[in-house]
Amino acid sequence: MTDPNVAGKVSSVDIAAAGVADDSALAHKPRSLGGDAWRMLRRRPSFIISAAIIALIVLIAIVPDLFSSRPAGFSDLTHANEGPSGDAWFGYDNQGYDVYARTIHGARASLLVGVFATVLTILIGSIVGIVAGYYGRLVDSLFSRIGDIFAALPFVLGAIVILTTFNAPGTNPGAVTIIVQVVFSIAALSWPVAMRIMRSATLVAKQLDYVKAARGLGASTPRIVFRHLLPNTVAPVLVYGTIALGAFIGAEATLAYLGVGVRPPVVSWGVMISDARDYFRVNPHMLLFPAGFVTVTVLAFVMLGDGIRDALDPKAR
Repeated sequence: MTDPNVAGKVSSVDIAAAGVADDSALAHKPRSLGGDAWRMLRRRPSFIISAAIIALIVLIAIVPDLFSSRPAGFSDLTHANEGPSGDAWFGYDNQGYDVYARTIHGARASLLVGVFATVLTILIGSIVGIVAGYYGRLVDSLFSRIGDIFAALPFVLGAIVILTTFNAPGTNPGAVTIIVQVVFSIAALSWPVAMRIMRSATLVAKQLDYVKAARGLGASTPRIVFRHLLPNTVAPVLVYGTIALGAFIGAEATLAYLGVGVRPPVVSWGVMISDARDYFRVNPHMLLFPAGFVTVTVLAFVMLGDGIRDALDPKAR
């Protein structure tokens, strides 16, 4: 006869072994692309640093009063042109404005231009690119040639032409109007890059077996595009958008410096740099601090985009 105690011990061992096997199976369960990418990103110091900087800039733009007790329009002419001090960390400009307060409040306009220009660029480029890549032939040739025409336009020259066409010299459009015009100008000259990225990804994705199977089973074009193509082509465009966002913040500063972009009464980093250009030799602090914020922000977005690109690249793993 079998000893009940021995049988109990065997059963306990079997149960424990089964539990270990289950845990091992869970541990070796394949991770999703997003989970695998996040696991790599957490190990990159450059990603952590850039994400922290971007989070701080976003918080400054959303709630500037947390970082400055003075409004952007605060002015004290008795301290005009004074350098950094305990009273004004970044000093005062030639009109008595607190440079630190204006730098903090100027983050909102600069970030808004960058975000909206990026969103509009990605939308236009993605729609045109996925249509061109999916239908191919005549549609692809037509959209590609249109994209080539826009891509051939020099960015700064094209933006100057667009903005001066809508705003004749001497006119003073409202704050919202000029921001909208700058956003559309940047997007109109930048969407071909996003279009080419999406088109290339679509050309590869539409040759995959599951896409051919869906087409063979009679799936509609919208279902194929949104359910099968878009999830597998959007990653490289999002990586480009992350890097482009920083570049567009720099583009806003460039256009403002040239006098055709965002202008007073709007306060932005570009406007501050434009106002300080004639006083750099005498009062360098007026230009260095807003220019430093632009540089750090652009660099943070570029580093973030590089990290995301490497994490989503299967060859890197």
